[in-house]
Amino acid sequence: MITEQQFEGSFVALGTFDGLHIGHKAVITAEKSQYERKIALMFRKHLSHEHKDTPCTLITPQYEREILFSWGVEPVYVDFDEICDMSPQEFVDKVLVDKFNAKSIACGFNYRFGKGACGDVQTLMALCLEREIKLTVVDKIEYNDEPVSSTRIREAVSRGDMKSVRAMLGRCFSYDFEVLHGDERGRVLGSPTINQFFTSDFQVPEFGVYASFTDVDGKIYPSVTNVGIRPTIGNSEKRSETNIIGFNGDLYGQYPRVFLVEKIRGEMNFGSLDELKNRIFADKETALTILKGENFCEF
Repeated sequence: MITEQQFEGSFVALGTFDGLHIGHKAVITAEKSQYERKIALMFRKHLSHEHKDTPCTLITPQYEREILFSWGVEPVYVDFDEICDMSPQEFVDKVLVDKFNAKSIACGFNYRFGKGACGDVQTLMALCLEREIKLTVVDKIEYNDEPVSSTRIREAVSRGDMKSVRAMLGRCFSYDFEVLHGDERGRVLGSPTINQFFTSDFQVPEFGVYASFTDVDGKIYPSVTNVGIRPTIGNSEKRSETNIIGFNGDLYGQYPRVFLVEKIRGEMNFGSLDELKNRIFADKETALTILKGENFCEF
């Protein structure tokens, strides 16, 4: 059930904030005035969660919260099932007014709400006007002459185009899954790695080797990351293996955050472990060259 206490007044950002890209940021940070509470209304389940084509996520839950708080808003999570059958008027009155005492609202130019997505921005404008609620409608944010969207970002991630991903997210694509034990093959090859396994609902990047940064307890290290199934070794699990350059500690059971900066090459099947070892060291040098020209920016 949706239950909240009353506030003197609040700002509520509305949208399907699945990925927190630059378009989402424009909506979430639209209100410059100080209210007792600033909220980003988030769904625990995506709009199409019942369908087979449910989109993969672009961000892990912990990082999502960190980014929202850094933008000055508090995430409030609501199950989509709780509001999906509400009419536009019911949503405004029962959720925005009764629950949050909203005095200011922001949404994107293409925002839809209410049962069957029957309400649009014009509907919301009329409802807000009747209730003396300030409404800010944010225009589309474009990249390469097309609106930024989570769909475009997923497509760019799937083809390893981290330059486009970074431009649309406003930060590097990243993940912070738990470090688990692998077969320690990297240690044998002279380049110890951390193994992180992708969850089934997360958008996996195109297989290959990436120049990356890794955040270990707030310290940023240059790194090189292999995403794939390691065909030379003979494995089928999708994983991320990262060699953190200049770090030698034990990270098992921890959640370091890996930021993919640029793809170096595709996944390859080598004829021998010696060939693989030589290429690993070459990839490390390439990654260091790329990262020297990069200014790390988390958000």
